Amino acid sequence: MNYVNLIGKMSSEPKFLQLEDGQKVVNFTLSTQEPYLDKTGQPKIKKYWHKMTAWGNLAQIIEHQAAKGTNLAIEGRLTTRFYQDPKGVKKSISEVEINDLSII
Repeated sequence: MNYVNLIGKMSSEPKFLQLEDGQKVVNFTLSTQEPYLDKTGQPKIKKYWHKMTAWGNLAQIIEHQAAKGTNLAIEGRLTTRFYQDPKGVKKSISEVEINDLSII
């Protein structure tokens, strides 16, 4: 099963793209935090940044109701894309493709 559930804050402005067929896609970064205790027992927080992608209606919701700093609950799946950079080097990018979201 490929299932991702994250609660965090939009840590970048969303970047929108409209495809030739009229469909919208948005990309942004979501930051999450994980509390833990260090070796001395002191509470600490580890931060993570996740690349996010949303299509269609979800992209439109983000366009009209969210911006950098908005708190989101995300449900989606982890995807990986492969591409070649301008020098011909193969690269990959992993991101969460959003299936559902809530603005919190």
